[in-house]
Amino acid sequence: MITQDSLSTTLSALSDPVRHAILMRLAEGEATVNELARPFDISLPAISRHLKVLEHAGLISRGREAQSRPCKLETEKLREVSDWVGQYRCFWEENLDRLENHLRNLQQKETTHDPTTPDD
Repeated sequence: MITQDSLSTTLSALSDPVRHAILMRLAEGEATVNELARPFDISLPAISRHLKVLEHAGLISRGREAQSRPCKLETEKLREVSDWVGQYRCFWEENLDRLENHLRNLQQKETTHDPTTPDD
């Protein structure tokens, strides 16, 4: 079960475009800090701070291989966010179904209304 504090931490970590890009890269496989930093015009300490935020939120983990600490995507928190957002899918689907019915009714009224007959 996802707690509100956990959800807030995860959503906050996901709120930055650099962290989005890091997660997208890690979806392709493990990477070192240097590999993750390569596409960005920011310092290694700044990348490290982003990684700490992602790690704190449980979105990544860091291993230890000799001198490097490769980062790995952890998908459980992303699944929890997806499940939480999914709860609202029913709400949106119902609203869109009502809108579709309303538009269909309007179209039927337009096609059954004879434009040659004057309105009273």
